[in-house]
Amino acid sequence: MASQVALSMQLGFAVWPLVRFTGERAKMGEFANRLWLKILGWTTAGIIILLNVKLLLDTFLPDAALKSLYGFFHFPVPTH
Repeated sequence: MASQVALSMQLGFAVWPLVRFTGERAKMGEFANRLWLKILGWTTAGIIILLNVKLLLDTFLPDAALKSLYGFFHFPVPTH
């Protein structure tokens, strides 16, 4: 299970440059991603990165800090 967590943390770092480089017309020419695919790619990359940040915060922050953070953003506090 730890290997899957490590792979998920690395996924954002792989998707970010992939979406960026394949969207550049100067590098990809006619094969560059279209607008709808860029939007989908950046949305997916953002979700992956945000979920990884949430996983790190939930894992390493003490409960009191998590309650304050979740309260600030008006999110429900996760129960362990």
